[in-house]
Amino acid sequence: MNDLAWRIFHTRYQLPRPRTADPLINTLGDLDAWLDEHSVPEGQPYLISPMGHYDIQLNSFFSTELASAPADTLRAYASDLKLWLTFLWVSRGHKDWRDADSDDRAAYKRWRTADPRGPHVQAVTWDREVGTVNQFYRWALRKKYARQNPIVQREARDRRTRESRPVPAELSHTGPRNHLKWLTPTMYRTWRDVGIRGFTPQGLDDRSFRGRFASRNATYTDVMIRSGMRLCEQTSLSLFELPRPVPGTANTRTWLPSSIAKYGSARTIYFLNTDLVAVHEYIEEERAEAIEVARDEGLYERIRNPLIITDPRRPFVNVDGQRLGVDQLGHAERRRLLIATPDGLEPAALWLNEHGMPSARSCWQAVFTTANERCARAGLKVSSHAHQLRHSFAVITLELLMRGHIASLGSMNPEQRGAYQRIFGDPVNWLRIRLGHRSRTTTEKYLHTLQELEWETRQALIPNDWDAAHVRPEELDDLAPTDMESASA
Repeated sequence: MNDLAWRIFHTRYQLPRPRTADPLINTLGDLDAWLDEHSVPEGQPYLISPMGHYDIQLNSFFSTELASAPADTLRAYASDLKLWLTFLWVSRGHKDWRDADSDDRAAYKRWRTADPRGPHVQAVTWDREVGTVNQFYRWALRKKYARQNPIVQREARDRRTRESRPVPAELSHTGPRNHLKWLTPTMYRTWRDVGIRGFTPQGLDDRSFRGRFASRNATYTDVMIRSGMRLCEQTSLSLFELPRPVPGTANTRTWLPSSIAKYGSARTIYFLNTDLVAVHEYIEEERAEAIEVARDEGLYERIRNPLIITDPRRPFVNVDGQRLGVDQLGHAERRRLLIATPDGLEPAALWLNEHGMPSARSCWQAVFTTANERCARAGLKVSSHAHQLRHSFAVITLELLMRGHIASLGSMNPEQRGAYQRIFGDPVNWLRIRLGHRSRTTTEKYLHTLQELEWETRQALIPNDWDAAHVRPEELDDLAPTDMESASA
């Protein structure tokens, strides 16, 4: 099936032309102008059929219906559609997506969930795939590209508006909506020390460990589990978003700009000061060594259309004649953002790979995969992925906030409780803003997770020596979201 699969590619501007003339490319003229004319941005996914065909109607889904979607969402939609299109091609006689019907959908469900030769995906995965295909066909019907929606619909009542609306009848309704995978502090430390740092399960140095940048990788995951940032957000951080530790405080805040925050959820991010110290040590040691390697090889001079900051005290660049600050630059632009220093050019990106270039999402996904494999070889039943660390941050932080909140409210009369909550707010809403969720309902799944835990488990959740950011109730006013944060979230 893989030999006949649809394939996913991503658009790139400033591509070099082939040395030999190509009739097809010549008909397109200026490739960048063609992409602009069809509203195709840099990095947008597109699907190519097994016969090598580019379907303009199909791929316009990404540039119209999903025009403002985050990069991670685009990748997920492209992956789900690729599976569906490949199934139609391989198992349904090269069927065109425009002709798909409910029988094709039923066969697809059998293969994805029940066929002994199929992948046996979980209900929550199937529900996501159904949602993707359903949205695609609803869009295609509006555009009159498709003849019917193969996803059977049913009427459901919206809880907020009380109005009926069509939803996929294919949803399993059995997916573990509130079942989240997360790590306790002890589990995380075990996973990090064995999988990332290369220690033995007994905490000793493993002489067979050949991992590079172990200190950098451990610092990266420490920041992730204690800040709650998404992989795409943390990977795109620049040196200009990194604060300096403030003596006498446990946490230091910084601003995550909307240009790299998923769904534009600009917000304050808190760094534990011990993590900040480790990040600055990484900058002075491993990062500096990687930059030297890149300078010696002349890598920074090869970057196409670099954006160069000439004065780090005033981090602005010119983009197509427009003066923009670093906080206005998106993920792709930050990858070609350089700083002119007395020693030469260096990337503005905080996290660099071993070649001194800005690290990519795939780099960190490989770090997690390698760490999980190492833990498995050591006989440990612990693994993680980037979003699991975000879940862990949410559960641990909410537990800390709820403990302090309940302790303070317990000694107050009703009038005092009302005033306290008006001033210090709601722990769930505070966490919602930290995570960049648009809906409180999304954040409440972490509250459900805590409610399902036994009391003894919750007591043991956060040991006394856990060095995560401990937010005391009396500090909540200092951490309360600003009007700007509330609006952006």
